[in-house]
Amino acid sequence: QVQLVESGGGLVQAGGSLRLSCVASISIFSINAMGWYRQAPGKQRELVAVVTSGLGTTYADSVKGRFTISRDNRYTVTLQMNSLKPEDTAVYYCSAKVNVVDYWGRGTLVTVSS
Repeated sequence: QVQLVESGGGLVQAGGSLRLSCVASISIFSINAMGWYRQAPGKQRELVAVVTSGLGTTYADSVKGRFTISRDNRYTVTLQMNSLKPEDTAVYYCSAKVNVVDYWGRGTLVTVSS
């Protein structure tokens, strides 16, 4: 079992920045991939960014050039979000894949005002 705890969400004006953190209960080096997903009201959950154990990264087209995912230390993955837009408003969820099992955090709300 892996517990994931997100933090760093909040209210920001368009053009601003936020940094989300996800702390895992086990070493992230034991996790195949960690990522951030988001779900806006009335929409399906979507991939934002993923980083693999080999440090490969994948980003949604909508956030390329604005968001950066990184493994900061043994237990933490962060998502640096710059040039935020109102359409980035959503609940952001941290995820971890260990072998074939996916784990999820409870989410942190990001609200971008215009």
